[in-house]
Amino acid sequence: MKAFRYVFLLSLFVLACGQDPGTHLFILSGQSNMAMLNPEDSFTPTVQAEFGAENVIVVKDAWGGEPIRRWYKNWKPAEGEAPPANGDLYDRLMAKVDSAIAGQKLASVTFVWMQGERDARESHGTVYAASLIGLMDQLKQDLGRDDIHMVVGRLSDFDMDNGRYPHWTMIRDVLVQTAETYPKGAWVDTDDLNDGVNEQGKEIENDLHMSVEGYTLLGQRFADASIKLIRE
Repeated sequence: MKAFRYVFLLSLFVLACGQDPGTHLFILSGQSNMAMLNPEDSFTPTVQAEFGAENVIVVKDAWGGEPIRRWYKNWKPAEGEAPPANGDLYDRLMAKVDSAIAGQKLASVTFVWMQGERDARESHGTVYAASLIGLMDQLKQDLGRDDIHMVVGRLSDFDMDNGRYPHWTMIRDVLVQTAETYPKGAWVDTDDLNDGVNEQGKEIENDLHMSVEGYTLLGQRFADASIKLIRE
């Protein structure tokens, strides 16, 4: 009897170990600094090494120079007249996501966001936190789950005196505060990624965009932060 019980429990254990754990979905979006990041350089290899290539889906869709209202459909300015939100880039992103996950069982979803430069330029910092949380709620509703992780890239040290982008440091701080208060959030530093040589072979320092090496490091940091959130 004891032998039978042992075999039965062992069979259950083997069966459980053989069950499909599901796929880890990573959604990458934002404006130019995300658009210029190639996930295959560092992000995708890192998450595949952690979870297995067969258990990872990476979807990226980004567009340079665009404000968050192109993603968040209920965006509102703090006051006055402003271009209406339309969410067209969000719809384009989600069309890719829906196609990629069709028929898949998802073990986790992580949203990786590198954006805010345009909103800093247009002085929409006071509504940025609500917009980002609203975007996450929008994503949760559309994917039907409330456990989505969020990893954001903090704006770099490009315009720390707010000379060209009036709300640069405000949105930089908002990104950190939002990530730190979000239940499943994290942020990555980009201050050391915008020096060096860019894709055009030009030497840059405290640039709006990252260096060639900077984008590789950014992808690595996004991946490391994503993995940590999933493993917690």
